[in-house]
Amino acid sequence: MRDLKTAVTRNAPMLPRPFQVRSCRKETYDTFTLEMKPANGKRTFSFQPGQFNMLYVPGVGEVPISISGDPDQPEKLVHTIRAVGAVTQALCRLKTGSLIGVRGPFGSGWPVQKAEGGDIVVVTGGIGLAPLRPALHALFHHRERFGRILILYGARTPDDILYRKQLETWRSRPDLEIGITVDRADDGWKGRVGVVTTLFSGVQLDPARTLALLCGPEIMMRFTAVELKRLNLNMDRVYISMERNMKCAIGQCGHCQYGPVFICKDGPIFPYTKVQHLLGVREV
Repeated sequence: MRDLKTAVTRNAPMLPRPFQVRSCRKETYDTFTLEMKPANGKRTFSFQPGQFNMLYVPGVGEVPISISGDPDQPEKLVHTIRAVGAVTQALCRLKTGSLIGVRGPFGSGWPVQKAEGGDIVVVTGGIGLAPLRPALHALFHHRERFGRILILYGARTPDDILYRKQLETWRSRPDLEIGITVDRADDGWKGRVGVVTTLFSGVQLDPARTLALLCGPEIMMRFTAVELKRLNLNMDRVYISMERNMKCAIGQCGHCQYGPVFICKDGPIFPYTKVQHLLGVREV
């Protein structure tokens, strides 16, 4: 890690900066949240909601992870991560005080300002709530600038529900509408059962003033777009987050080329109309 510290230069996007782990908190059985701070004396890390970082574990590798913290709290960097591979499992094992490398932030952000003066609907599934949480924080910090805020969230099981305590806090707010469902219930679950699109039952939107933000499995986003179109929402007002195969984060390696665009450089946030014809295509 000493080499990591000495190698960092301000204008080198391929070189990671050292960050120190402040805490590692378990969210679900396979998901955890890392809170970090810069280890080079800087006190803040600014980003736009929707952007991502490349997290590097020396001797293991590097992985792209969306930022999931509050943009109004730049003194701490927060990532919620699912442990599904060698790098993410190594991140999960980090202890307080550990050093890792961070490159970023990269990519485009959620168009939160575009929604000002209108309504917003957020639809997400599973860990897709993590990339959307910074946008939700931004909405809540400036609640007076927005009209109706509708959040629809789906998880595989009750045990997969992310940020459970925070969701309950949000549900208690009278100025928010929140629907939660699970694909498969257990004996203790008293809520809705079904895929996230079932939460659209009975929902009415004002198409002229509504902006939609979607993040989750691609099949979920495709079927959510169908529901939004059924509710007469203009697809130009629908935005999605794509995170396919990102490796370098600067559009050089070509791994995340998605038709004519590069997800890392041109995304990961896209207008739905720009990539709808590519959704569901395994290799483009």
